[in-house]
Amino acid sequence: MCTAIAVSAKNFYFGRNLDNEFVYGEKVTVTPKNYPFHFTGGKVLGSHCAIIGMASVVDGYPLYFDAVNEKGLGMAGLSFPNNAVYNNPVYGKENIASFEVIPYILTTCADVGEAKKALENANITNIPFRSDLPPTPLHWIISDKSRSITVEQTKNGLSLFDNPCGVLTNNPTFDIQLFNLTNYLSLSPHDPHNGFSDTLALSPYCKGMGALGLPGDLSSMSRFVKAAFTKLNSVYGNTEIEAVTQFFHVLYSVYQQKGCVITSHGYEITSYSCCCNCDKGVYYYTTYRNHRINAVDMHLENLDADTVISYPLDTETEFNIVNKK
Repeated sequence: MCTAIAVSAKNFYFGRNLDNEFVYGEKVTVTPKNYPFHFTGGKVLGSHCAIIGMASVVDGYPLYFDAVNEKGLGMAGLSFPNNAVYNNPVYGKENIASFEVIPYILTTCADVGEAKKALENANITNIPFRSDLPPTPLHWIISDKSRSITVEQTKNGLSLFDNPCGVLTNNPTFDIQLFNLTNYLSLSPHDPHNGFSDTLALSPYCKGMGALGLPGDLSSMSRFVKAAFTKLNSVYGNTEIEAVTQFFHVLYSVYQQKGCVITSHGYEITSYSCCCNCDKGVYYYTTYRNHRINAVDMHLENLDADTVISYPLDTETEFNIVNKK
């Protein structure tokens, strides 16, 4: 399970928590402009937008979890079990395998409008990357500095939802997630007024009671509400440090701690959190065991190259002993 958000402050920021019980060998990965993409639908791109994001690189191919292109368009795939439906290739459709949806959009699109146009005749297929790497059920958030959309392919077909809150988690489908926010329309960052009864002299006994009823559990529906409320009411400041640290604080509000979600495979945790300054192409991240913010700047790489560049994650905690002699 995961949570993704998009924030327009002084710059545009896009990122996510990746929650899982597995490690996929993910690395911060830059795909330069001349890396050749051979898409399963037959399209070949030898020159395209450069991309930076988190990926598992398999056989030299970047399998992106989330990424941003040099134009400032961000995209992330999030788990969508029991709802995602991938099809066989369909004649007359733009057939895109699920593992290549992110590079398909980010290689050529500069904004959400172009992404919507690229997907209007799309069919997301069940073609695996490799026989031992079957398709993962996903839906996607695509964001630029002005707006976001959610992309879902279910038994009812492909849907492109406007996403006014710039947030995505997992199940249920996005239309239900968005409607569910209506149940929390009375929440506020301000102190509440007494609407209970005119005959009782009720008043708040502590700060934060305006958000009484805000979910705090780790279910995907609750995380959607919590992330939306926290993101939309956060103050991001005017500096890069203020904006990036606040972005991570929003993600940490829906963080998964080891031991709180137990699966058949072990413990589900937030293995990494990321925040990309989409205007500058700087990808920031933290990991479960290392909350120091690390950064990779795509523009410090040779973006005219033809092979991917990857940086392993810094995953180990380091203590700063302030009174060390």
